[in-house]
Amino acid sequence: MKNPYVLFLFIGFNLFAQKELPNLNLSTLDGNTVSIINDFSEKDKLYVFSFWATWCGPCINELDELNELQVEWKKDINFEIIAVSTDDSRTQKRVKPLVNGKEWNYKILLDTNQDFKRALAIVNIPYTIVVKNNKIVHIQNGYVPGSEIELLEKLKSL
Repeated sequence: MKNPYVLFLFIGFNLFAQKELPNLNLSTLDGNTVSIINDFSEKDKLYVFSFWATWCGPCINELDELNELQVEWKKDINFEIIAVSTDDSRTQKRVKPLVNGKEWNYKILLDTNQDFKRALAIVNIPYTIVVKNNKIVHIQNGYVPGSEIELLEKLKSL
């Protein structure tokens, strides 16, 4: 007979998953420090945190799409995109050249120790969360072409 407590623990952990942003500080590409709680807390503004890495093709495809669409979307929605690089110390040196080459027009944060990623119990990237008033209101795991349409519809509904 299988242990019923294992199932309960699995369900229990999902019920208590992170619903608020963790109180962390991360670095920007230019070396400044930002507070996740304080610097992204404008009332009723939507913040789209996209977790990515330089070695993740789907992540880069998603960020390219979001970069192209954000100007149009901002006509109707008060939101900001924040790309959170989860590159570790081995691959972090690739982040700035890649971002400069892509000319992405949004904030890039460095989660080198993966503290932010761990605090949200993120396993796989790309992983996108939408935050409103410091609460996570939507999660999108993975990316396939067209996922940005689902994200747009969610942003409009919030």
